[in-house]
Amino acid sequence: MGYVAVSGGKEAIEASIRLLDYYRSGTEKDIELEAIENKLALLVDRVMSEAGFYSKSYAALALKQCEGCVEEAVFLLRAYRSTLTRKYYTNVVDTDDMRIVRRISSAFKDIKGGQILGATYDYTHRLLNFDINNESSAQLHNEARVLLNEQTPEELASCPRVSDELKKDGLIDIYSPDDTKPFDITENLLEFPAVRSSRLQTLSRADTGFISGLAYSALRGYGLAHPTVGELRTGYVELCVPYLFDDTQSIFIGEILITEVESFTEADDKDKLKLAVGYGAVFGRNENKAIAMSIIDRELEGEGPNPTQNEEFVLVHGDSLEMNGFLSHLKLPHYVTFQSKLDAVRKTRGGNA
Repeated sequence: MGYVAVSGGKEAIEASIRLLDYYRSGTEKDIELEAIENKLALLVDRVMSEAGFYSKSYAALALKQCEGCVEEAVFLLRAYRSTLTRKYYTNVVDTDDMRIVRRISSAFKDIKGGQILGATYDYTHRLLNFDINNESSAQLHNEARVLLNEQTPEELASCPRVSDELKKDGLIDIYSPDDTKPFDITENLLEFPAVRSSRLQTLSRADTGFISGLAYSALRGYGLAHPTVGELRTGYVELCVPYLFDDTQSIFIGEILITEVESFTEADDKDKLKLAVGYGAVFGRNENKAIAMSIIDRELEGEGPNPTQNEEFVLVHGDSLEMNGFLSHLKLPHYVTFQSKLDAVRKTRGGNA
């Protein structure tokens, strides 16, 4: 459907599109893609997560193309992703082998491997830093490189999962892995009731604000319980594909940065006296979304009247592309349907006069 009734028709639409370049031309200074990719890294990570497409350079390009609009950038990335040929599937990633850059637990102070604060804004003062106005990017980069080169590499101690200790004590159920093929939501329609693999995929690609809002509602009482972050870890995981001529061999093709969260809550069956676990994993450094995802994962495992426990409500309405696409369609012509509504109101008013 197009704006066929707009005065000027095709010419008006072309002029409207040209105006986008005008709004992007507000200054002679340019933002290089490398700068967006590295200086707006958290924004890039969010776009990659909601697009389900891990490519920092393409995410930066999408953000530059659409003036930083997250929803439009996600649309562009998903559209481009749909044109790519899928040549192979990677092996299952074992996040136990993650090269950790940040790892914390809100459940225990002392954990094996230690707490690793890493980079976070959690402990910063929420005050505008006006010194950034006069900051030299080149100097900042060089100082960081010098500081990095002065460091003595240390081998990190093994960081077993916090939940592993609880499983040994029988406080968390242990689920044996099976050979069930994960449900691919990019090639199949989402079905209800949804299997857990499709549920987690959908939550991982869901709009960050929507998922965070739902999780917040659960914390305020519209859910099962108040969870505790058992472990939050951010780091790099290796991606490998099976060797074409020998299935027992794998080929390393690269690594990606992810954030993974396990949150602990009480189990539904109080007689078992065990804890339940919610799980979240997203691309990049996106901690709040990963935490929110783990909360919603746990909510959907339970049964109850709350919105966070309604599988269809949560999974269908959280998709960034569909959500914003449906809202955007309201801007298209609805002349006939609105006139029908208006006529019905007029007839009703006339009959009551």
